[in-house]
Amino acid sequence: MNKVVLAYSGGLDTSIIAKWLQETYNCEVVTFTADIGQGEEVEPARLKAVAMGIKEIYIEDLREEFARDFVFPMFRANAIYEGEYLLGTSIARPLISKRLVEIAQTVGADAISHGATGKGNDQVRFELNAYAINADIQIIAPWREWDLSSRESLMSYAKEHNIEVDYKKQSKKSPYSMDANLLHISYEGDLLEDPWKEPEDDMWRWTVSPEEAPDNAEYLELSYEKGDITEINGTSLSPAQIMEELNQLAGAHGIGRLDIVENRFVGMKSRGCYETPAGTVMLKAHRAIESLTLDREAAHLKDELMPKYAKLIYNGFWFAPEREMMQAAIDASQENVTGTVRVKLYKGNVSIVGRKSNKSLFSEKIATFEDDDGAYNQKDAEGFIKLNALRLRLKSLQ
Repeated sequence: MNKVVLAYSGGLDTSIIAKWLQETYNCEVVTFTADIGQGEEVEPARLKAVAMGIKEIYIEDLREEFARDFVFPMFRANAIYEGEYLLGTSIARPLISKRLVEIAQTVGADAISHGATGKGNDQVRFELNAYAINADIQIIAPWREWDLSSRESLMSYAKEHNIEVDYKKQSKKSPYSMDANLLHISYEGDLLEDPWKEPEDDMWRWTVSPEEAPDNAEYLELSYEKGDITEINGTSLSPAQIMEELNQLAGAHGIGRLDIVENRFVGMKSRGCYETPAGTVMLKAHRAIESLTLDREAAHLKDELMPKYAKLIYNGFWFAPEREMMQAAIDASQENVTGTVRVKLYKGNVSIVGRKSNKSLFSEKIATFEDDDGAYNQKDAEGFIKLNALRLRLKSLQ
């Protein structure tokens, strides 16, 4: 083993992994740090990598690619896992895997490595996505190999190997296992391991408490083009800018908090809390514009495909052929999903208060309760009802 590309955050765990790889495999380590909107500076990771003697360091701003090529396509599908989870962690993993493999090919590395533990879904997601891109890639998962099984053992290893530990930061560190990107921030561990205990209010970082949110509602107009938001209140923004803006606007109104027990792919149940302000608005607004512009059966077919689509993403099959097949169908359905949705943000809630489109299939003339001037013949309903009632009548005759 000559060279390994490591997904490197600059934190204590991945710094220990970098040293462990050097020692265990006697190899050169290449670090890769991505900015996907986690809200923290990534440049300090460069300084830490340099201090560890690492020569090849990749730091990349992937926010636009993440929003454009991963989050937005997923929201065209209205994807939601187990009725509530908006897949914030799941959708980030394929992009990281993709870049790890691409960098490995660029630098001639023998393997890639990551810091995900075996208890969660991320080992599965990282590795399935990597193998989908390069069937021959070697993957090193330290948590499957080493004997550093506790926070204490990690700290001892750091001390023994002169890995800088910011003890002040460690003492202030959140007790939760956290993951963040443009779409969400997640919290697991500590008191959340008891599903009965309510999360502490100071755990939440992106949203105010709904009880403390402003007493006045805020209205937004979201413009859509072929299923994607392109403008907020008439201002054109890039996909990443749209997500950043909606996170701030919705978070200020206490929107996007979630507390669930989910079924992990590896078999166990896990309790987690999530903040997804932008995603919460995006899901509701997208369904609103589709309600005007999608044919009924096309919309219902999308709803039938969605649980399978969401499960594939959750389990790590973004690059699987069946996900790509479904994406092609979903994208085709968005051809006329264009228009504007008006939403109201108020104390933890997103309400749809208006929608319009020049591609609308809604006909006020036909739908009206007033005189439609013959646009709809009431007698037509009789034959429709009798045809659909035939099998029910036959059953009742037995």
